[in-house]
Amino acid sequence: MKILLSPYFLLVSIFTWLFPADQTPDWTRFTKVTLATGLDEPMEMAFMPNSKVIIVERKGGVKIVDEKDGSILDAGFIKVNTKYTNKKGQSREAEEGLMGVSLDPNFVKNHWVYLYYAHPTITKHVLSRFVLKGDTLNMSTEKVVMEVPTQREECCHTGGGMVWDKSGNLFLTTGNNTVNPPQGSSNLTEIPGEEPKDDQRAPGNTNDLRGKILRIHPEPNGTYTIPKGNLFAVGTPKTKPEIYTMGHRNAWRPTLDSKTGYLYWGEVGPDAQKDSTWGPRGYDEFNQAKGPGFFGWPYFIANNKPYRKYDSQTGKYGEVFDVNKPQNLSINNTGLIDLPKPVPAYLYYPYGKSEEFPLLGTSGRSATGGPVFHKTDFVGAKRVWPSYFENKWLITDFMRGWIIAVTMDANSDYQSMERVLPDMNFSSAIDMDFGPSGDLYVLEYGSAWFRGNANSKLVRIEYNAGNRKPLAAAKLSQESGSVPLMVSLDATESTDLDPNDIKTLKHEWQIKNAKGLLVKTLTGVNPSFNFIQAGNYVVSYTVTDIKGARNTQKFNVSAGNASPEIDIVLSSTNKSFYFGNELNYEVKIKDKEDGELKSGIEENEVSVTFDYLPAGFDPIEIAAKQKSTDDLASFAVGKNLIEKSDCKSCHQYATKSIGPSYVDVAAKYPNSADNMKYLVKKIKEGGSGVWGEHGMSAHPTMPDIDAKRMVDFIFSLKDGPALKRIGTTGNIALSKPDYETGLPNYVLRAAYKDKGNKSIKPILSEKIIYLRSNTLKPQDFGKVSAIQLITTPGYSFSPLGQGAYGTFYKVDLTGIKELLINIQTAMRGGGSGGIIEVRVGGPQGQLLGTSSFIGASDNAQVRPPEGMTQAEFARTRSNKFKVPLIETTGFKDICLVFKNDKAKATDILFQLNDVTFNQ
Repeated sequence: MKILLSPYFLLVSIFTWLFPADQTPDWTRFTKVTLATGLDEPMEMAFMPNSKVIIVERKGGVKIVDEKDGSILDAGFIKVNTKYTNKKGQSREAEEGLMGVSLDPNFVKNHWVYLYYAHPTITKHVLSRFVLKGDTLNMSTEKVVMEVPTQREECCHTGGGMVWDKSGNLFLTTGNNTVNPPQGSSNLTEIPGEEPKDDQRAPGNTNDLRGKILRIHPEPNGTYTIPKGNLFAVGTPKTKPEIYTMGHRNAWRPTLDSKTGYLYWGEVGPDAQKDSTWGPRGYDEFNQAKGPGFFGWPYFIANNKPYRKYDSQTGKYGEVFDVNKPQNLSINNTGLIDLPKPVPAYLYYPYGKSEEFPLLGTSGRSATGGPVFHKTDFVGAKRVWPSYFENKWLITDFMRGWIIAVTMDANSDYQSMERVLPDMNFSSAIDMDFGPSGDLYVLEYGSAWFRGNANSKLVRIEYNAGNRKPLAAAKLSQESGSVPLMVSLDATESTDLDPNDIKTLKHEWQIKNAKGLLVKTLTGVNPSFNFIQAGNYVVSYTVTDIKGARNTQKFNVSAGNASPEIDIVLSSTNKSFYFGNELNYEVKIKDKEDGELKSGIEENEVSVTFDYLPAGFDPIEIAAKQKSTDDLASFAVGKNLIEKSDCKSCHQYATKSIGPSYVDVAAKYPNSADNMKYLVKKIKEGGSGVWGEHGMSAHPTMPDIDAKRMVDFIFSLKDGPALKRIGTTGNIALSKPDYETGLPNYVLRAAYKDKGNKSIKPILSEKIIYLRSNTLKPQDFGKVSAIQLITTPGYSFSPLGQGAYGTFYKVDLTGIKELLINIQTAMRGGGSGGIIEVRVGGPQGQLLGTSSFIGASDNAQVRPPEGMTQAEFARTRSNKFKVPLIETTGFKDICLVFKNDKAKATDILFQLNDVTFNQ
């Protein structure tokens, strides 16, 4: 019998043969395409028709990225609150602002977009619906759908992620709106007047909308109804029927499995680095809800590890919470006492290595979330990821930069995980989802909190089964400087993974001014351009292969303003460690346009901060303080202009004089573009009648830029004083909180935003020095090999055989003359002994020093004497060995290689306790 095969069938058969569904994809067939850069704190994205992506920015901006031409449109601006102000009147940057965006499932017809934001004046978060038509947000169409009462005295956590199910129900994540306790654990404080310190009042409260994932059905008239199947039925006393899941600290980006309807999200956990009397160490989580439920916080974390009950009056901890009978007995609880049995986390991981999920790695953590892939969701799409990812959950972490695919079984239970796109890294992925095209989109916040980062971006990751797009890898010799500014453009690292295309790549550079007008088009791999006219420019680089596939990169160039140069000089030449109990420092700043510190740059225009950092610290907490002091320094430019003018003859800062105080002006005129324009005009033209009959002098010759700086300073007074800065020189006493038992770390930072000019935006530069104790523990190793590690009941780190090693990453060896190595060598442990080599870079790197042979001791006593703790006893049984080092400078990876050529591969040499770097 003759069988006729259609060309389509043949094509599918050949493709399936070449790319079987169960075969790991060729990662070189995935291309990262940058769609937009330089966003101002992007938070969440949603996909519009016609290849457009809507993005919301924390400070209130609503942007639309057109994928066809790469343009970024301003669709609108939402007035939001971005500050916390405590009872003392001290203000700091808040996580809140414009936090989430989602399009109505019927957006094509009704043009409805939902935004979740912090109300600008009232302490509440608002879910509102707007009409978005013609790429413009119609502000007059706002319909408030839901309000979530909050507090904004203290940090942290807001949520704001949204997703829809097939029935038109909207899921919304809300944060716990609770203080991060300094010990990095659960917060259970029950003291009247300190309610923000009690997580039981929100995530653990069945009658509160915070710390939840809410599920509602928005109605056409702007209200909502409650769908069936939430955690509490409508009418249940002391509950909120909107709650789908509860017990969340800070649930981030939610997603729904289109096949099962199961809900998935990332959950940001607390900061404790180790288990303690408070309870377990901190864990982030990736969670799955197969239905409504209680996910444990603030009583349980990870796989239902319990915290201990806390007595706020005595400050003592009691028994652990009962996972089989959780109860909320807080004085701040307005809901039910008896809570549902908690659902354990799907995946969970600490700062250090996860025994259960080691692939998740180590370092800072902030679980974001991600989508579950089903190929049938993209029927007719021009590009779709391969079937290999079918039914896999793709997750990402804001801090760690990876994407991991989680394989689930037929019941959607965890089976395994693997790294995806191992050669790609992401600058703080704050949202990730598949778009209608079948491509994966990643929204990158950028490297620093509370700023518009140059490396923030929206990227699209395409899978190319056929011709692959070229890889754009361009760089500029400099991106700011005085005019004339000669910039070398370099695309030598751009390439193509299809060998036939490499030698035929075409390179084009377009330079546009701030108005978007084309200034120059250049071609070639290494052109250069001389920026003669001062201004802000965008340099676009496009690489195209012989088949017409292209990739693009964009850069921002500020011509006419060089970046400030900042240095911090320490009394010690070493910039990894602190020595002694005091730190002596001096900040030095040089700016080509503004001058030097104390000679053109005034001290109050510089932001200098010093922070204690626990081993596991919340970077957002640190960034919030820095943002406040940066603002204070930036606004000081305006203050200095006021001090040098005649303004103070009529106005004082906080008290009424002939004219109103600047604080009163700030209260009357909130920070807005219209008020900026009005007050600048007032300063230049003068006037009377607003605050009284006394006339205000005109200043017609004052440049607009100086008037704006003065108004910026006045606006800043509304939020009260910023957190305290330190001087540009001084001595700092090195101390740590009483509750911290570990070795402390510190960060010293200096920042300066230059003054720019009429056409050039200011540039912020910073210098950061992280200092840690000069005694490092085995837990600080970034990489180890052939090590026996025991973590219970205590921590034990023992090299095995010949050639085991551990590597400390990026250690400054400047001024370091020796290592003092603390080794436990008791015979009872069966230690074979050995030597330690200190090398640079790795186990085969340059040799800096070698210890003498470290043998086992004959200390037969195995129990501590009466009155001595086990830890103290262990120290008495250890020995310290000095290893002199060859003089070396700069930051190096330091590898300790443990050797005994007579030892078997399974023989323990000794137990390493710690390593001290001495000057």
